Amino acid sequence: MLTDLRVAVIQRLHGANQRVTRNREALVEILSDASRPMTLPEILKERPTLAQSSAYRNLLALEQANVVRRVGGVDEFARFELAEDLTEHHHHLICDRCGAVEDVDAPPGLESAVDKAVAEIEVSHGFLVRHHRVDLVGICAKCATIK
Repeated sequence: MLTDLRVAVIQRLHGANQRVTRNREALVEILSDASRPMTLPEILKERPTLAQSSAYRNLLALEQANVVRRVGGVDEFARFELAEDLTEHHHHLICDRCGAVEDVDAPPGLESAVDKAVAEIEVSHGFLVRHHRVDLVGICAKCATIK
């Protein structure tokens, strides 16, 4: 049986003239099970049979097909997660010491304030906003305990 996620992934890959492969399906499965954006080394740890070069190429293909989104951090590692419209709207906590990136749901008050600001910006700038991201950068709990 096809899940809604799998159907959406297949449609997006076909729409981008990309094939559905076992490796791409494995990457989507890993990211869908993850509770936060993952680096390539973390992904490979989950599935050691994936070759690094193949995993990276497939992540790029998934990114081009709007299945995967690259999340920037403060370190040299790119992180990947499923495109937000395939999952749920969320934001990120980014530690500027260790580089950790964590998903966080914003309180409704923040979302309504952002939505109001977006509506004003759309009018004042004639800009159609498709989505927004909020990254809160600071020090994670683990790093805060290290002196």
